[in-house]
Amino acid sequence: MRKTIIAGNWKMHMTIPEAISLVEGIAEKCSDADNVEIIVAPPYTALYAVHQKIADTKIKLSSQNIFWEEKGAFTGEISPLMLTDAGCSHCIIGHSERRQYFGETDETVNKRLKAAYSHNLIPILCIGETLEEREAEKTFEVIEKQLNGALNDIDKETFANTIIAYEPVWAIGTGKTATPDQAQEVHSFIREKIEKKYGGEVSENTSILYGGSVKPENISGLMAEADIDGALVGGASLKVDSFASIVKFKKEGN
Repeated sequence: MRKTIIAGNWKMHMTIPEAISLVEGIAEKCSDADNVEIIVAPPYTALYAVHQKIADTKIKLSSQNIFWEEKGAFTGEISPLMLTDAGCSHCIIGHSERRQYFGETDETVNKRLKAAYSHNLIPILCIGETLEEREAEKTFEVIEKQLNGALNDIDKETFANTIIAYEPVWAIGTGKTATPDQAQEVHSFIREKIEKKYGGEVSENTSILYGGSVKPENISGLMAEADIDGALVGGASLKVDSFASIVKFKKEGN
């Protein structure tokens, strides 16, 4: 049975004291959230400090990116060895902001995934279309291309614990959110493609998260959909109460 996961991507926010305060608040407010896996992704500078604070909790630690070499003359990059040393169990890969601002491609996403796998880091693989691509009715074409590129030469056993995050670029930081029906349609498509590549058992056990202006007000509707297994949360993960409300969502009708 696949996991329900709520992950908070803090992006370029939070000094070390702010990060500690935030994660302490999340740990306290969400201590009784037994059926949800909680992941936080602070900036690099706060990873180790946050790791120390969550060591005795169920909260998992993720980086926001990863480089594909273990060491070398790669100024400004952070290797998988450094991430595991800081306490990370997960890493976000291929976020649309990395693609948009820093030139990441499906090919470099593939290299980052392989680096994560080789160091037992669980990737949160981000895919999603722009507004122009959606309006041109290219959503499924884009999603399939990104999946195929990212997962090139990655076998079923290696992929098995991977988390997918569908993040429509047009809904990130804009206040716009895909409707539950829109999100479900794409999540179902993703699951079908995973099934085609890796088989039904792997597909059924893969958690697919939605990311794109997730808030306490819309999480229940999204989570009521059959193929939405959680959320990759941006701005709403920066405040204890809003993130805790998302973690402790109640499905519509319950």
